[in-house]
Amino acid sequence: MRLIFMGTPEFAVPTLQALLASEHEVTAVVTQPDKPKGRGKELQSPPVKLAALAAGIPVFQPKKVKDEAFIKILADQKPDAIIVVAFGQILPEAILNMPTYGCINVHASLLPKYRGASPIQYAVINGEKKSGVTAMRMAKGMDTGDIYKKVEVELDEKETGDSLHNKLCVLGGQLVLDVLLELENGTAVRTPQKDEDACYVKMLEKEQGHIDFSMPAVQIERLIRGLNSWPSAYTHVNGKTLKLWAADVLDKEYDGEYGEIVEIASDKLFVKTGQGTLSLTEVQLEGKKRMEVSAFLRGYPLEKGMQLS
Repeated sequence: MRLIFMGTPEFAVPTLQALLASEHEVTAVVTQPDKPKGRGKELQSPPVKLAALAAGIPVFQPKKVKDEAFIKILADQKPDAIIVVAFGQILPEAILNMPTYGCINVHASLLPKYRGASPIQYAVINGEKKSGVTAMRMAKGMDTGDIYKKVEVELDEKETGDSLHNKLCVLGGQLVLDVLLELENGTAVRTPQKDEDACYVKMLEKEQGHIDFSMPAVQIERLIRGLNSWPSAYTHVNGKTLKLWAADVLDKEYDGEYGEIVEIASDKLFVKTGQGTLSLTEVQLEGKKRMEVSAFLRGYPLEKGMQLS
């Protein structure tokens, strides 16, 4: 088939590479415009753009995919299908209806659960036992189209947003290749989603990582893992930001205020929460590197009774 690929972040790269290694022809790649990043605000290309250029594939970076001039560029490619993975813009119906086999989206959840922008992180934050990847026929609406296929994975006890991302990103390529084969053979089956089972998750914002210690320790620990590595969970100590990268949950209850350091030793930093106790195991003080709590306490002594805000 003649394919157009649309995607932007690192998550989309393995699927693009799988298509490039297949018998299908990727005639063009569409991704988001370069954006300024870092302190120097230098323009940085999306990972998908870099992968496409390395493979010698033409790249388009429209500010708005609904522009008529850009839609004509896509139509001139005469695609049999358009593969979309974490592209970052809503596609107009003119594009959705353009290819012979439509637009096929690879989404990082078991739809209809976790439609939207941050399904990987919320699967961890909400304590799901399994997640996965869904290939669907795109329709008007946010992740609402009929489902072709799914593949499931189990979440580890200490799964993080990063580790689940790395598990799921490698599954999309084979999944979409299987769907394309079934479309060519006329054996593809489309299953409508049950909207009553759907839930939506918004794009993550940095402020969501600011820990509220009145929450139960179990929820805080999942939040720390889900936001690892971005935007990361954090609190403050002595006016400095303290990122929390890993923690354990203790059933033991202590007297004190929420966020109070209730026990401290050479390798222990226990914090009172709304239910249970949080044992911090990996942290990062503002301006310093990530480190085990034992190393942190050797260089930054704290005292029992101090408050994390």
